[in-house]
Amino acid sequence: MVASPIFGLWSNYRPRKEPLVISILISVAANCLYAYVHVPASHNKYYMLIARGLVGFGAGNVAVVRSYVAGATSLQERTSSMANTSTCQALGFILGPVFQTCFALIGEKGVTWDTIKLQINMYTAPVLLGAFLGILNIILILAVLREHRVDDSGRPCNSINFETANADEVQISQGNIDQVAVVATNVLFFVVLFIFALFETILTPLTMDMYAWTQEQAVLYNGIILAGLGVEAVVVFMGVKFLSKMLGERAVLLGGLLVVWAGFFILLPWGNQLPKIQWKDLHNNSIPNTTFGEIITGLWKLPREDQSELPTGCPIEQTWCLYTPVIHMAQFFTSVVFIGIGYPACNVMSYTLYSKILGPKPQGVYMGWLTASGSGARILGPVFISHVYSYLGPRWAFGLVCGIVLLTISLLGVVYKRLIAFSVRYGGIQELPR
Repeated sequence: MVASPIFGLWSNYRPRKEPLVISILISVAANCLYAYVHVPASHNKYYMLIARGLVGFGAGNVAVVRSYVAGATSLQERTSSMANTSTCQALGFILGPVFQTCFALIGEKGVTWDTIKLQINMYTAPVLLGAFLGILNIILILAVLREHRVDDSGRPCNSINFETANADEVQISQGNIDQVAVVATNVLFFVVLFIFALFETILTPLTMDMYAWTQEQAVLYNGIILAGLGVEAVVVFMGVKFLSKMLGERAVLLGGLLVVWAGFFILLPWGNQLPKIQWKDLHNNSIPNTTFGEIITGLWKLPREDQSELPTGCPIEQTWCLYTPVIHMAQFFTSVVFIGIGYPACNVMSYTLYSKILGPKPQGVYMGWLTASGSGARILGPVFISHVYSYLGPRWAFGLVCGIVLLTISLLGVVYKRLIAFSVRYGGIQELPR
């Protein structure tokens, strides 16, 4: 969130290779620090925190990537190119857990390279791979990437940013950009990322509470579900490239939000069947003839047991477990499919529209703010859902999400006609109204 506007501003005034290479170098250094976090005699957790923070800082270069794609494509090419970028990201999210699973075969001890004090095990192998891929990326950027910029019609521009722009190209002032559309798109992107972040967060506790899965089962099954969502996202990214040509980006964004709303609406608990209560003396989802106070008192007297022997089900300290209906498996998987369709469509359409609204000027800073809003959503989403779900249950949690999505759809309806390309707004390019 902090780094995105900084790298974006940097790319507006200097060759884009500079922020890309430096940001990746930061990530490589952070991964190496993580691999050596066992070496210091004390304060290891703080070194790990620093390493993770630097990885996050390096990831701010996504603003530069989106700015580059926006500047190197015409309006007709933009949606397809943005979708391709998102597809590569989705493939990374799919392959990452696959590599992690493979590295688990190395085991906790692994092997040690005493000369340089490097431990290669299931915990350090992923970051070492990340460092290697980072170095490979830097080589590719220096050897292959070329600075390239075109206007919205596809005509090459002499300048690649403000630093080399001539007088004619600098005439487009910041005031000409529709700031209402810019703010609205940032809000839309925030909500889209907010919703998916909270959905990722709630998967494990929800499935453990509703289906009495153990922690091991929840991690395994939800990992498979998220991998499936990644595959679904790749298919959706490919599909929206063609759908947006027929319907337009705004219509696809609206449709995606409606599908997401339907997904969370389906997830609302219905019926009379209650979830299994996490209490060994409770059978058939019923409460024995004891007072609620006795149950709570007994809860604190549970013996400390092996993880595999811990009781499963909806914890009785979450009082909503006693009266909230279970979310049936069919509901859950239908909802997952719907959200898996709506989220990627909304994601790519949001920043595709955003890049078109900004027009032909360098977009680094604006893309930085968009990325920062998405990062803020990924911070706030988990906090929101974990508190509401824990204290009020899934009915309130998903009901509030449905309300947020409806408000977002209303916002989109209000600004719908303003979400048009800069060149279309000022008559430079004719585009069919959609």
